[in-house]
Amino acid sequence: MLSQTAEYALRATVYISRQKPRAVRIPEIASAVHAPPRYLAKILGLLARAGFLESSRGPAGGFRAAPRGERASLAAIVAVFEATEPRRCLLGHGTCGLNPSCAVHQKWAPIAQATAQFFAHTSIGDLLSPPHSYLR
Repeated sequence: MLSQTAEYALRATVYISRQKPRAVRIPEIASAVHAPPRYLAKILGLLARAGFLESSRGPAGGFRAAPRGERASLAAIVAVFEATEPRRCLLGHGTCGLNPSCAVHQKWAPIAQATAQFFAHTSIGDLLSPPHSYLR
């Protein structure tokens, strides 16, 4: 359902937020979230430019959660990497929901809506409670 990029972004943001207030370097984050370091560096740079993370250089440098980072919804993090487009019909009938006679619509629409609601109403902070359960 998510691109690999968005998945790495979510995992890394949760990991970095758990390390608060310390700054975390790319190699540590990449190891913890099982992501390629160079690719992760680009992802984290985009999250920093979007205001979800802060980055600093130097001996004490790395990435840390921005003040608004823990309040950010999962949907907001994912939106940095994926366009928010209308759901497509699983059977190829255009936009999901426009053809209510579609054989899949009645079963799929509630699941798709529940998933969208989960991402919209779940914040990074909501995922910080149980340690490490969301990383794998």
